[in-house]
Amino acid sequence: MSMSRRVCLLCQTCMIVAGLVMVAGAGEESPGPMMLWYRQPAKSWVEALPIGNGRLGGMVFGGVANEHVQLNDDTLWAGGPKDRCNPKALGALPEIRRLLFTGKNNEAANLAGRTMMGIPPTIESYQTLGDLRLTLPGAEQPTEYRRQLDLDAGVVTVTYRLGDAQFTREYFSSTPDQVLVVRLTCDKPGRISFSAALDRSQQWKTEAVGPDRLVMSGATNGGKGMKFQAHLKMIPQGGKLSIEGNRLAIDKADAVTLLLASATTYRQKDPQAVCQEQIEAAARKGFEAVRNDHLATHCGLMRRVKLVLRGAGEVGQDRPTDERLAAVKKGADDPGLAALYFQFGRYLLVGCSRPGGLPANLQGLWSEHMNAPWNADFHTNINVQMNYWPAETCNLAECHLPLFDLMDGLVPSGSETAKKLYGAQGWVVHHLTDPFGFSVPADGVQGIWPMGSAWLCQHPYEHYLFSGDKNFLAKRAYPLMKGGARFMLDFLVEAPAGTPVAGKLVTAPSHSPENSFTMANGQRSQFTYSATMDIEIIHDLFTNCIEAIDVLAADAPGGKFDAEFRAELAAALKRLPPLQISKRTGALQEWIEDYAEPEPQHRHVSHMFGLHPGRMITPRGTPELADALRKTLNRRGDAATGWSRAWKTAAWARLEDGDHAYRIFKGLLAHGTYPNLFDAHPPFQIDGNFGATSAIAEMLVQSHAGEIAILPALPSVWPNGSVQGLRARGGIEVGIVWKEGRGVSATLTATADGHHKLRPPKGQKVVKLRIAGQPVPMVANAEGTITVELKKGQECQVVF
Repeated sequence: MSMSRRVCLLCQTCMIVAGLVMVAGAGEESPGPMMLWYRQPAKSWVEALPIGNGRLGGMVFGGVANEHVQLNDDTLWAGGPKDRCNPKALGALPEIRRLLFTGKNNEAANLAGRTMMGIPPTIESYQTLGDLRLTLPGAEQPTEYRRQLDLDAGVVTVTYRLGDAQFTREYFSSTPDQVLVVRLTCDKPGRISFSAALDRSQQWKTEAVGPDRLVMSGATNGGKGMKFQAHLKMIPQGGKLSIEGNRLAIDKADAVTLLLASATTYRQKDPQAVCQEQIEAAARKGFEAVRNDHLATHCGLMRRVKLVLRGAGEVGQDRPTDERLAAVKKGADDPGLAALYFQFGRYLLVGCSRPGGLPANLQGLWSEHMNAPWNADFHTNINVQMNYWPAETCNLAECHLPLFDLMDGLVPSGSETAKKLYGAQGWVVHHLTDPFGFSVPADGVQGIWPMGSAWLCQHPYEHYLFSGDKNFLAKRAYPLMKGGARFMLDFLVEAPAGTPVAGKLVTAPSHSPENSFTMANGQRSQFTYSATMDIEIIHDLFTNCIEAIDVLAADAPGGKFDAEFRAELAAALKRLPPLQISKRTGALQEWIEDYAEPEPQHRHVSHMFGLHPGRMITPRGTPELADALRKTLNRRGDAATGWSRAWKTAAWARLEDGDHAYRIFKGLLAHGTYPNLFDAHPPFQIDGNFGATSAIAEMLVQSHAGEIAILPALPSVWPNGSVQGLRARGGIEVGIVWKEGRGVSATLTATADGHHKLRPPKGQKVVKLRIAGQPVPMVANAEGTITVELKKGQECQVVF
């Protein structure tokens, strides 16, 4: 039997067992470690449960008499492609720089606001597809109600009793078949009766086009923009099917399957034909086959990583998720809820970012709005990057690919923006973008931040580091990285005499994202030159490019590859300003000068990029800078918006302070999490979920500093546990078992050939080492680290 077939049957078995538990009416049975569950339907959108296949998503409310599934298609955006470059920008740039270098920051900001902003300086919003609504007469007083999301299966289930009958609904969004599925069943024949409708708040119409199908169609931008369609097909077993106006109705069926497909003109010339084809193909397969194929693909991703956390204060899986969250708000520690939150983050990435689709936006895939907060855009000054922090470490590498596709799509427009605004080669993106190639400054002068592309370029290189795929490095990652670096080389200018860093290469204009400072003259400004984050991002990009060139040169004819460009990068690296420690506070300086901070607890902590997600600052490699960042983080405080708490959690993990990292994570659960475990900025932003998921992985395994560190930041509240399937750079999968706060053993499985430096948990040493089952002699250095060589497919067992 094939592995995929075994996985499929195992998933079916899990579903059947879960179904038997629910049919038996055992509403308080343990739902298992990967289950969110509730005793009541959702009253608001942030209580609904998400399903998604990367493209087509739904938020399931679980109402009994009136069910609501809010729908999304990842391509349904208002707006479209347009040249927005400001023709005045390039001519004004020298004067803007002169003003900055002479301390006239706000004059520079005013001039830049008049000459550099995009035309217009904003994008349009990602939009909801609409709503699927079911009306079930006579279902007003259910008992034994249960609503649950099985992260392992990717299925939402609602069960309840009406009199002597047990009703069950299943909801999932299938990647193989590209349809959203709702299945309604009952243990008594002839009890399924309801009507179904599709609607939307703007720019839509719904009509019944046959005895079993509804079609909702419309267009954005007042009917002049992107066209879309959603088709709903009802497939009953028994009963009588009819049309009631623009609704489908079924009376006294034994079971009913609903199939929903959507398409837009973003990808398809004929959305109607695509929807029809997808619906009919799924209908021909039948519900069982569609579900089995969904389970096989979904379980195959989710089961790569297993996490068990144990410790005092476990609230218990027999408590509903919202009650567990409420207990944490009252001070409880619930290690099992932390593990559930981790897997929920992985589930969300699986649900909103699959190969061939758009990347996760500010709300992932799920948004109920016509005009979403911040347009649910791709914010490139941390948010979209944070969305993908767990992709590699948490063993969902293929979910990273949509981000690279977005980057490929940004190169043409970003190259035009680089040339027209800065007279530069390469490609640039500022602090936000959309699916149509938006690359110019937006949303005020804070948008004049041409570092977005350089930060994005970290991601394809990370994908290479985790996989060792040189073909990907050569054909996809390096061209993107080189284009981003080429822009930065052209954008950098020499700081003139009279400035604190005269003769150094600096960025101008610049700012530290969304934060401001107070100058010596008392004026408050955001605009400056060479903010610390700029230096860190450029250092990261140039260093990564040099490493990539060296890797590719090893296989190139004569051992040479892009040598002139490498030399240019190396020379520029030496001329970047050094990172500085504030004489006032001892913290890492956020700006080129030691300005006062009007908001010391600002949500952005952009100058810790060099610590995380970068690798310029490490506790052992640069201890003084690491200590300065500790002071920075302490000054910022632990409280913040949801995504900011997630970033701080990861930062403290990189500083190897597990208890401080956990304290912030617990604050995220208590103060920054909605009942359905969505991150609360507020409002909902999905980056906090992804950032915190990644941060949990960072507490358990780190590999950014040239070594694989085991349990580098284990919180004391998780004294016992195990993890399987996390990934480390160099092509390694890691498993760890720990007990009473100390590592017991680790397993390293190689997915590529390589030499690996291994750091044991704090205060421990490696006592036994086996490769492919055979004992291996080892020599530890003074710090207790050892080096192992593994071939692809080999497994290394380590005992501490």
